[in-house]
Amino acid sequence: MKDLLSGPAYLLEGVRLLRRPGLRRFVVMPLLINVLLFGGLIGLAYGWVDDSSRYLVAKLPDWLHWLSYLVIPVFVLTSLVVIFYGFSIVANLVAAPFNGMLAEAVECHLTGRSLEGDWRQLLRDVLPSILSELRKLLYFALRALPLLLLLLVPLVNVAASVLWVLFSAWMMTVQYVDFPMANHGLFFKDQRARLRKRPLLAWSFGGLVMLATLVPVVNFFVMPAAVAGATALWVRENGLAPEGQQG
Repeated sequence: MKDLLSGPAYLLEGVRLLRRPGLRRFVVMPLLINVLLFGGLIGLAYGWVDDSSRYLVAKLPDWLHWLSYLVIPVFVLTSLVVIFYGFSIVANLVAAPFNGMLAEAVECHLTGRSLEGDWRQLLRDVLPSILSELRKLLYFALRALPLLLLLLVPLVNVAASVLWVLFSAWMMTVQYVDFPMANHGLFFKDQRARLRKRPLLAWSFGGLVMLATLVPVVNFFVMPAAVAGATALWVRENGLAPEGQQG
C-alpha cells in the first residue's frame, strides 16, 4: 500500500521541483519540445478518436447497439493512451539529452552536491541518449503489438485494455527512471530488474504520469515533471538525499 501512494507522490514532488530557481533553466528545452509536439498533434489525435468512435457505432447492427456503451469507452481510453504514449516516445527521443541534464541537476539539488555537467557534456550524451531511447522503443514495440492485436478481438479487448493500461504505466516509469539511473551507469536491463522488485511503485508512478499525459495543457508539463519526479524517486529510494532534505 505504501508503494501505491509513494509513486504519485514522487510525480507531485517533481512538479514542485520544477519551480526551484536553480532548476528552471534545465526545464526550458524539455518543456518547449513537449509544447511543440503535443500542441501540434493534440487536435489531430482527439479528432481521429472522435471520428473513429462514430464510425464504430455506425457499423454496429441495431441489435448490438447496446455494446457501444462498453466497447466505445474502452476504445476511446485505449486509443488515447496509445496515441499519447506514442507522442511521449517521440518527445523523449528528441529531448533525451536535455532530460539527462535535468535529471542530473535535480539529483544535485536533492543531494547537495555540485553540478558538474555542461553543454559539452550534453553533446557527448546525444548519441548514447538516443540509442537508449531506441532500445526502449524496441522493447515497447515487441510487447505492444500483441496487445494491440488483442484489442481488435471483441470482448477479449476488455481484458486486453486492462493489460494495456498496466503495461503503459510500467513503460512510463521505465521511460523516466532511465534518466537518473543512466547517469549512474545503470542501463535498460538493470533498470527493469530494479523496478521489478517494486512493481506497485512503478505502476502507481507511471499510472499518474499516463493519466496526466491525457489531460490537455497539463500534458505540456508532464515530461519535465516526470523526469524530476523519477529522479526524486531514485534519490530517495536509494537513500542518497541527506536526512531531512526536502524537494
